[in-house]
Amino acid sequence: MRKMWLIIMREFSERARKKSFIVTTLLMPLFMVALMIAPSLVMLYGTSEQKRVVVVDRSGWVADELVSTPEVMFERSDMSKREVCSTYGEDSGVFGILYIGSEIEHPDSVQLITNESSSIMIEETITNQLSDIVNRQKLQSYGIDYRILDSLSTRVGLATFANDGTGEEASMESTSSDINYILGIVLGMLLYMIIIIYGQMVLTSVVEEKASRVIDVMVTSCTPFQIMMGKILGIALVAVTQIAIWALLVIAASNYLVPMLFSEELVATNDVMMQSIMGTIGDTGYVTMLFGCLLAFVVGGFLLYAGLYAAAGSAVDSVQEGQQYNTIIMMPIILSIIIMMTVFNDPNSPIAFWASIIPFTAPIVMIARVPFGIPTWEIVVSLLLLYISFIFVTWFAARIFRVGIFMHGKRPSWRELWRWLNLK
Repeated sequence: MRKMWLIIMREFSERARKKSFIVTTLLMPLFMVALMIAPSLVMLYGTSEQKRVVVVDRSGWVADELVSTPEVMFERSDMSKREVCSTYGEDSGVFGILYIGSEIEHPDSVQLITNESSSIMIEETITNQLSDIVNRQKLQSYGIDYRILDSLSTRVGLATFANDGTGEEASMESTSSDINYILGIVLGMLLYMIIIIYGQMVLTSVVEEKASRVIDVMVTSCTPFQIMMGKILGIALVAVTQIAIWALLVIAASNYLVPMLFSEELVATNDVMMQSIMGTIGDTGYVTMLFGCLLAFVVGGFLLYAGLYAAAGSAVDSVQEGQQYNTIIMMPIILSIIIMMTVFNDPNSPIAFWASIIPFTAPIVMIARVPFGIPTWEIVVSLLLLYISFIFVTWFAARIFRVGIFMHGKRPSWRELWRWLNLK
C-alpha cells in the first residue's frame, strides 16, 4: 500500500498543480450556475428597445387595428411605398416600413422593409397581430362576435408537487419537469466529460511512461497491478477533488450570489417556473444531495472505465494507436448519452430503468434520472452493481496490463489480447 500510495500522490500532484486544472476548477461552477440562471436573467433583464415601424396600408382597414407593444411601435403613413422608403432611411431612427397590400391574404402582399437586422421576436409580433386582425375580420363577416371566442381562450397554470401522503400543499415539495430537465442535462453531460477527460488521462499516462521506459524502472519496485491501481486511483483523486471544490463553490454561489441577482420581490412577480428555479438553486440540502450522487457515480464510472483505458494504453506504443481501442471503450458512453435524451420524456420508462442499472451505461443515465425523484433503492442497486463490475473489470484489465507494459513495437491483435488474459 505504501508503494501504491506513492504512485497515487505522484499522479495527483502532477495534475493538480497544472494551471489548466486550477482554471477549470474555478470557472466550471460559475459556468454551471450561469447555465441555470441564464434563462431567468434573460426573462428579467433582457428587454429590448422599442422599435418604430411605419405602416403603409393599401387595404384601408388593417393599420387602424394594429396595437403598439413594448417591442414594436406602429406609426401610420399615407405616403406611397417609394416615398416612405426614401423618407425613412437608415438615419431616420425608424426600424422599418410595414407595407400592406390591398389584398392582405395574397402572397407577398405584406412586406417588412427594415433599416437594420430584424429578429424573430419582432417578426412574430407583427405576424401574430396581422393574423388576429384578419381572423377577427372573417368572424365579423360571418356575423360572429370575436370577443366571444376571446373569452373562451383560457390558459391554465399547472403547479406540480411530490406526494407525501398528507395532501397538504404546505408540506408537499414543489417540483418542475423543466428544472429536472435542465439539471439532468447538466449533470449527465458533466459526468460524460469527466469520464472521457480523466479516462483519456489514464490512457495517455500509461502510453507516455511505457514509451519512455519509465514503467520498466517502476516495475522493479512495484507489481504491475500496483502501478495500474496507483495511476487509476491517483487520477480518480484528482476528479474527486475537483468535484468537491465545485460542490462547495456552487453551494456558496446558490446561498450568496443568487439572492444578490434576484430579490424576493422580483422573483415573486414572475412565473411559477422562475420561482421553482430559484427555490431549487437555493436549496442547499438538495444541491448537496445532487453532488453526493454525482460524486458516487463519477468515482464508480471512472474506476470502471479507467481500467479499460489503462489496459488499452498498455497494449499500444502511442496515443494514436490507442484510438482504435478508445473508440470501442467510448461506444457505451456515447450510447448512454443517446439513452439519456429519452429519460427526459419518461424517466421511469423500461429503457431508462435498465440503462441506469447496467453498469456501463448506469453512471450517465442514472445521474440524469436523479433530479426526477426516482426511488432510492434504484440508486443503491445501480451503485452496487457499478462497483461490483469495477472489481471484475479491474481484474480483466490487470491481466492485460501486466503483459502489455512490456510489449513494444507491435500492436497486439484481439487473439493475442485473449491469450494474455489466459496467461498464468
